[in-house]
Order: sequence, then C-alpha cells, then structure tokens
Amino acid sequence: MHAYRTHSCGALRASDAGQTVRLSGWVHRKRDHGGLLFLDLRDHYGLTQCVVAQGSPVFEAADRLRTESVITVTGEVVHREPGTVNPKLPTGEVELRVRELVLQSAAEVLPFQIAGEQEAPEELRLRYRFLDLRRERLQRNMILRAQIIQDIRERMIAAGFNEFQTPILTVSSPEGARDFLVPARLHPGKFYALPQAPQQYKQLTMVAGFDRYFQIAPCFRDEAGRADRTLMFYQLDVEMSFVTQEDVFTTMEPVLRGTFERFAEGRAVDAGPWIRIPYAEAMLKYGTDKPDLRNPLVIADVTAQFAGSGFGLFAKIAASGGVVRAIPAPGAAGNPRSFFDKMNEWAREQGAGGLGYITFDAEGPKGPIARNLEAARAEAIREACGLKPGDAVFFAAGKEADAAKLAGQARLKLGTDLGLSAKAGFRFCWITDFPFYELNEETGQIDFSHNPFSMPQGEMAALETKDPLTIPAFQYDVVCNGYEMASGAIRNHKAEIMVKAFGIAGYPPEAVEERFGGMLNAFRYGAPPHGGMAAGIDRIVMLLAEEPNLREVNLFPMNQQGEELMMGSPSAVEEPRLKELHIRTVMPPAKGAASPKAS
Repeated sequence: MHAYRTHSCGALRASDAGQTVRLSGWVHRKRDHGGLLFLDLRDHYGLTQCVVAQGSPVFEAADRLRTESVITVTGEVVHREPGTVNPKLPTGEVELRVRELVLQSAAEVLPFQIAGEQEAPEELRLRYRFLDLRRERLQRNMILRAQIIQDIRERMIAAGFNEFQTPILTVSSPEGARDFLVPARLHPGKFYALPQAPQQYKQLTMVAGFDRYFQIAPCFRDEAGRADRTLMFYQLDVEMSFVTQEDVFTTMEPVLRGTFERFAEGRAVDAGPWIRIPYAEAMLKYGTDKPDLRNPLVIADVTAQFAGSGFGLFAKIAASGGVVRAIPAPGAAGNPRSFFDKMNEWAREQGAGGLGYITFDAEGPKGPIARNLEAARAEAIREACGLKPGDAVFFAAGKEADAAKLAGQARLKLGTDLGLSAKAGFRFCWITDFPFYELNEETGQIDFSHNPFSMPQGEMAALETKDPLTIPAFQYDVVCNGYEMASGAIRNHKAEIMVKAFGIAGYPPEAVEERFGGMLNAFRYGAPPHGGMAAGIDRIVMLLAEEPNLREVNLFPMNQQGEELMMGSPSAVEEPRLKELHIRTVMPPAKGAASPKAS
C-alpha cells in the first residue's frame, strides 16, 4: 500500500465499500458525537468523512488534533447509515472507519477559520495566503484560472499561432505607466526595465518574418493598485502580420467568445459578431469607453434643446460651449420626491452641482425644469430619449468631459436602482476609432492618448494636414460588462511615420532614435503591415469567476499598497548589496526634517 494514499479524498464512492484504503489530507472539521469522533478529511480533490470510535487505539491521537493538521488515515470504507447520507458530497454515501492514524504535520491555532463562510480582514488573509488558498472558493478560482489559460492556449494554437517568449529584462518604454527598474550590476548607472507589455518585441517578431505570435505574458506597471488592476498581471499577447483591423476582429473574437462559452456555466454569452462602437459614440451614449451593455439605458445629447431656452442655467452652459446630456429613467416618474432628491444628493457626492430632471405623465412634463422650459423643447427632449408617460429623465450639464462622466455614472446608478440592468451574462463590444492624441490639461501639450505605436488613420497625410486632436487611430478595445478586457491596434510599421508621430507629441527625432532605435532600425529593413491585441487574463478569470477583485483570482497577490504581506515584499536590501549595484538610497524627509538622508 502507498505510504500516503491509495485514493484522494474526493474519490471514494458506494462501490468502494468493503475496501481497505489509505487517505492523506487536512483535518477540515472535527465533531464529537459522544463515543464517535468524526473527522472531515480534505485534500485538493474533495472531502471524506472519517470515523474514529471511542476505545480505538487512535482515538486519543485523533481527539488531540487541531483543524488543518495534516494526517494519514487507513481503514475500511463503509456505507453511511441511511439518515446520514450527504447528497451534497460526491463521497457522501460512504465514510472511512479509521484503524490507523499518522500525524504528518500538526497545525498551530489558526489566525482565521478555513471551514465555513466566516470572512477575515483582507490584510490577515494576504499575510496567511497559504491558508486562505485552502478555502474551497479560492481553490476553485485558481483551478478555473489554470483551465482558462489552457483553453486559450489550445485555441490560439488551433488558430495557427506560435507561442514565443520575449525578454523580461528590457528597456524603458512609454506605455502609459511608470516602469519598474532593475539596476544593471555590470553596467553602473544603467537600468533594465520590466516590460509593461511585450509591445516592441512582438512587433519585432513580425519584422523577423514570423506570421502569428502569442504568449501568456507577465507585465509590470508601477501604478496605484485598484480592485481591477495590479502591479503585475498576465495578458494574452497577440500579434499578426499582413492583417487589417477586421482580420484581427474575426480571428480573435472566436477565441475569446469560445473561452467564455466554455466556462459560462449556463450564463448567456453574446453571439458574434460583437457590435462595434466608435469611441466618440461610446462617450456620448454611455459616458464611458467601457460601457456595460447589460444596462439598456442610452444617454442622449440635448444641448440644442436647451440652447436659448427659458431654463437659464442650461441655456448659459450651452452658450458657453458646454453640453447637456439626458439620462432616461423608464418608469421612474411614479417614484416619490425623495427618489429624485437622493439622485441629486448622489450627484453632489460625485462632485457635481446636482442632477436636474423632468417627469412625464399623461398631462405632459412636470418638475422645476419643465416649469421654465418651453413645451415644444420638453417634447423634443422626450422624443430624443424615447420616453413615454410614467418615465423621467435626468440631466448632466457642464464641460463635455465632466458631463459625459457624470451622465455615465448616473446611467449605471439608474440601471441598478430601477432594476433595469441584467445581473448575469456577458455582453461584449468592440470600441473603435480611439483618438490618436489628446491634450494634456496640466501641460497644455499634445500627448498620445492610447498607444504610441499605433497607425494613425490616414497615415502620414493625416499627420501632415490635420489637427492632431482630430486624428483617429486604428486602435480598439474589447469591453465586457463594463471592463476593458482587451486592447489592441494596427501598428505603425513605417519609420518615417513613427518619427513624425512622436514629433507631434514633443519627441525630437534624436530622442526617438535614442529610445526606439531598435524598432526604427528594424522598420528600415522591410516591415510587414501588422497588428494585434492583448487580453487581460486576470480580468477574464475575474469576470468568469464573478469576483469583484483581481486579488481573488491570483495565487499570491499584493495589497493595494503594492506589498506582498506573506513574504514581506518589498524589503530593504543590505548596504553591501547596494554598493555592489552602485546604488544609494535617498529616503524622503520625515515630517519637520530639513533634507533627505542618503544611505
């Protein structure tokens, strides 16, 4: 007989009754039923009930066990009594009568309970992550993650992609966040950067003549932690040669949709092709470039209906170049005044002045705005929003970006509060035609808005003749249930366009050569048109697992302060090691201190 187990703790069935078996695992629960001691023994595969009778040579040893101790038990498989069968367990028809018990590893008193639904503070869970991971929910999440990655990998290979690995130690690149830097011991004063994405390398793979590349790539971004973003994450990284934007869509959509369909467990998944929404339209209709389409509400622009109207506040906003956005609220007119007051209070909590509103009944429009607005204008608003008697409409007004953001937030809140948003299922869309550039409000300079390596629509002619802020790029996102799940672009594969594009963003040619010389040099030796995308593995798992936080689908995550509490990372480094790396640390001054202290 094997030293530790003949079966897993999830394997035994009624057909095994009468066999002598050996199991190993963790003591999940203990129950003393007066003369009989029940031990639920758990391993990765399941749980088996073990029984130790009083008077057994191992009873005292079993009685002393703490939960989460690791033991090996040997005994006979027997049928449970009819009234004790547990139909919720695959092993629920049988139990193990223990004859031998070996303590493999004793557990100390637990910092929190593993069995049951009792929650523990996140900091404690992360500090004892190895215990937290023993819980059924997290075990299920990690197995789901592994299965999803395997499924994606199989689908990519079946679609003709080859899996390559790109360097982890690379050069700093403007990907939109701070780089993590690694000192180069052999090159004093120089640093490697951990890749924010394998962007340049995957493009160079296409220049090298490979046609379809992918990898499950680790990426690193030194930015503030959020529920849906971490310092390190994994993405499905993809690049293809000789493709248009449409080719990328038709190739990758079946891969992503197929994975969701496999793991949806009965939840609806949008059939293809997924709808395409231009960026400007998304910002108008949903107030965000990450719309949750489970919410049926669509925002309308009603600036023209208020321009020159009797409602002075909105008329003044329209006259000064602002906008007024209308958020429909079907069936809301019958709600008490307190409903509308709470919406206004909520808007003020978001930093806005409030939300105006109009209600409609059989007699027409009602409310403070309606009393000061011409009837024809109120009717035009009703038609623009598709409203009927019993409905209401809320308004967000101000600068376009501010009004769009507030309207988008109000749309989500109304969808939830009015019970209009579906809670299950997966709704997808492609967001297309992102602006190539944006204006940095702090500096007044033109910056790249999304991905600097994208091809501007119109190529060189657009860069030379158009207002940069009006140029769209061949950039696109996949959005699912309000989350950006993937992002991609058709790439700029021409050196002269790349130099021109970076020049508009304030990079002189010599700076472009210095920072991106490897890619520019490669482009000068014949580069194919190419494009691709990257899909967030962590977000895919988070969505399918219905978890609100990426930390629940990662084995050993950091907290929001970028600390890995279990191992104590980041940690201080001894002075001799710093000297070897030619580094001095300069600590920030303590409160009231005159200057930083170097060490």
